[in-house]
Amino acid sequence: MTNELNAGPPERPLLRGRRWLVLATSLAITVPCFWHRQVEAGDLGSHVYNAWLAQLIEKGQAPGLYLVRQWDNVLVDWMLLHTANVFGFTAAGKIVAAGCVLVFFWGVFCLVAAVSGRTPWVLAPCIAMLAYGYSFNMGFLNYYVSIGLAALSLALLGRGRGVRRAVGAALVPLVVLAHPLGLAWLIAAGVYVGLRGALPKWWKLCVPATAVSFLFFVHWYLANRVKFPVDWTHEPFYLRNGADQLTLYGLRYSWLTWAALGFGVVCVIAELTSRAREVSFWKAVWLPAELYFVSVLGAALMPENLRPSETGGWIGLLASRLTTLVAISGLGLLSCLRPRKWHLVGFGACALIFFSFLYQDTLILNDMEANAERLVAELPFGTKVLSTIWAQPESRITFISHFVDRACIGRCFSYANYEPASGQFRVRVWLGSPVASAVEDDAEDMQAGEYEVQDQDLPMKEIYQCDARDPTKLCIRDLAGGEKNGRLGPAPPDE
Repeated sequence: MTNELNAGPPERPLLRGRRWLVLATSLAITVPCFWHRQVEAGDLGSHVYNAWLAQLIEKGQAPGLYLVRQWDNVLVDWMLLHTANVFGFTAAGKIVAAGCVLVFFWGVFCLVAAVSGRTPWVLAPCIAMLAYGYSFNMGFLNYYVSIGLAALSLALLGRGRGVRRAVGAALVPLVVLAHPLGLAWLIAAGVYVGLRGALPKWWKLCVPATAVSFLFFVHWYLANRVKFPVDWTHEPFYLRNGADQLTLYGLRYSWLTWAALGFGVVCVIAELTSRAREVSFWKAVWLPAELYFVSVLGAALMPENLRPSETGGWIGLLASRLTTLVAISGLGLLSCLRPRKWHLVGFGACALIFFSFLYQDTLILNDMEANAERLVAELPFGTKVLSTIWAQPESRITFISHFVDRACIGRCFSYANYEPASGQFRVRVWLGSPVASAVEDDAEDMQAGEYEVQDQDLPMKEIYQCDARDPTKLCIRDLAGGEKNGRLGPAPPDE
């Protein structure tokens, strides 16, 4: 792998005189995890709630639930449980989220440094925005931290020596514990760069040709040969450019996304104009540009959702989360440009606007969660609760209702909890449990507001949006047998 990276040892951004800058950057990058009472990040609420369930299972207080030994998709869940045992669940959510952000930010930072051979401080605002992009705000934290760990492992294995390379190898088990997609990316990127470095001259082109052929084959196979459900996106492939990770809670993020992408293109064009005749420049940018192209194609050819098992959970939003890898490849390309002050000014301005938007939107969600906490505060312990709470139609962050899961900690059971029934997490459920639905399809219908309540489900409460003019206002009511749980309140945005 080393032969394909830029010549010369990379600078050491984490050592020797820059520790104060690393510390200051680390503190700044974690601020969004602490600026509200709760971290609003989609599935994070569900992960914290299931950590509480794991605690109840260990005490024998969660009838019908049990824990299984699992060696993937569990790292963040373990971190939440053990941190909550010491600091409580509210603090655990903040501490673990901040830890994941630091792993992701510095993992990507080190990988980008390994690609270009220089410390990418000019790109720090871009990496910060990506750290709080779509994957984080959807709460895909096991996937998210697996990518951060894999990026750090790739950087150490590719550019490190001795102990550093050993540390890079030692990170691989943590990648496995976090999420299989992180491991798949680590192996694919390592093999790709390693083969390309080993092949002579024009034979190097066999590597991208093989990768592209493989991606088209996987696309064809999933589209034509498998018997299980597969959903595809119908967006143009160029929208999977990595900048889409910045499009979050509304249309204003779309304008910012295009502005950031456009500024990046201007940076590349300016560099091409001034260095078009430098052989060293083309040698430096060729591999990052090649990897970016392959990544865009990979995200465009992968399905959005698939369900390999009729009784298991969906592998959801696959293509959307894969654009995190596209963005990392794009940052690798940008890192090969000569750093300019105006680069930092432009990207810094984008980051300032991005985080101001994020503060405002997550504050609204924090207020909604506080409302949910007030609604469940007087419920008898063990009350079954469903929630039908929808994001705004223009928002890409659709899993906002999981703040009800977290609001239930210590008070009630979120019966539509998708984790136990999916069979993809370590908390599992037996049929007939009063804590969670044991049928994946029923859990999905409950979350979609399409579940017909059965008499044996009662008593059961529903938290829903009760004011069409103010979607942040929440109410609670008793459900009756034979009715659908989404009967009252606004319809989901896609209806």
